[in-house]
Amino acid sequence: MRQIDKVYIDGEFTTPHGTEMASLFNPSTEEQIGTVRLGDEQDAQAAIAAAKRAFPAFSRKSKAERIEMLQHLSSVVSARIPDLTQAMATEYGAPQAFTRFAIPHAASIFLDMAKVLEDYDFERRMGSATVRMQPIGVAAAITPWNSNIGFISSKLATAIAAGTTIVIKPSEMSAIQTHALVECLHEAGLPKGVFNIVNGRGDVVGAEFARHPDIAKVTFTGSTAVGKNILRTGADSLKRVTLELGGKGPNIILDDADLNTAIPAALRMGFMNSGQACIAGTRILAPAHRMDEILVQLKLGAALFRAGDPADPQVMIGPMVSRKQYDRVQSYIELGLQEGAKLLTGGPGRPEGLDRGWFTQPTIFFDVRNDTRIAREEIFGPVLSVIAYRDEEEAIAIANDTQYGLQAYLHGSDMAHMHALAERLDCGRVVINGAPHEPLAPFGGFKQSGIGREYGVFGLEGFLEPKAILS
Repeated sequence: MRQIDKVYIDGEFTTPHGTEMASLFNPSTEEQIGTVRLGDEQDAQAAIAAAKRAFPAFSRKSKAERIEMLQHLSSVVSARIPDLTQAMATEYGAPQAFTRFAIPHAASIFLDMAKVLEDYDFERRMGSATVRMQPIGVAAAITPWNSNIGFISSKLATAIAAGTTIVIKPSEMSAIQTHALVECLHEAGLPKGVFNIVNGRGDVVGAEFARHPDIAKVTFTGSTAVGKNILRTGADSLKRVTLELGGKGPNIILDDADLNTAIPAALRMGFMNSGQACIAGTRILAPAHRMDEILVQLKLGAALFRAGDPADPQVMIGPMVSRKQYDRVQSYIELGLQEGAKLLTGGPGRPEGLDRGWFTQPTIFFDVRNDTRIAREEIFGPVLSVIAYRDEEEAIAIANDTQYGLQAYLHGSDMAHMHALAERLDCGRVVINGAPHEPLAPFGGFKQSGIGREYGVFGLEGFLEPKAILS
């Protein structure tokens, strides 16, 4: 049993003032594997005070000094990739299909931001004025459980590049992963107070970060409902916010698509991270006149997405993170049946051969209407809906008929045509034919998928304020 009983404030591992304990579980076995002592409002305030003390000196660090810090952070995280991978597999249940990307990405994001910083000009002339981009002030980051190590790393990397100090509240369900990462970050030897990490509940530590007057900016990744609450709370002190929220991504198979490549790509985009991903393409839009052959290919392809033990390299779908999340996903599968959708594969209950663990069968519904709840609400599990369209005009209309607008997918043969269609999709990113992640491109959502952008220059400028000097 692991006991996580420290938070990280002012460059030191310290015992929190808070005394509440939370249990940690292995979702593959449902066994308790540890406990975490949660910080409280006093711990949040101590972290903010440390970041505030560190800010004046850190904000004056040169670009070269910050680049060196980012490079060193990448090095120390890279050195612990096996340990971080094991922590993520044990505490979160991530299959190797996901950890092979997620953990190296957490290390490389520091180098990506170093490259952005190297090329970025903090001062420019505009007419007769000099415009200086300066650090915004102390930032707060609130990160979710579905890729804990990556989210902490990306937000920390951007803050350091901008010259801001930061306080971070990760999901309390990810405390073992957080502790392993903080051990790495501590080895980098950054100045005290530059980053501070407090395990705690969102309605305690997260709420204090969102309302505290010394926090200039909040960057949050998580549910739309919580993001709205952070926005309301931060309005009292006019905090700047970056909110990366929910999604219900359209996964559009175009009429000219080669199904031998489009179907595997569409399934990867839909089932990524065991379906526990805001960017998952969970609405598969398919031309009605090709529906029969597409359903055959989807069913055959889905059979390759086996659920099971993350230690098995052939497994593509891990468990849901908690019993609560498992029950939520199961309730949506039951709801889909009640709404009249037809099962192509999967369904309620665990996959065959698994009698423990919070595993859900990879499930695909067809004959789904876009006005049903399974097509409109974020399920956050391996549950896909196939929706028919008559022509591309209807496909675009269905794709945009959602409160969300985070990431969409196009599968086809005519690249120029797909670029033209991409311009008509109301979302922050469009991925064509399963293209890989681009860390220099902005990431964020339209509509209720968020405010602001992360990654690259756009992410960096979210931590900066422009100051015009007229002379």
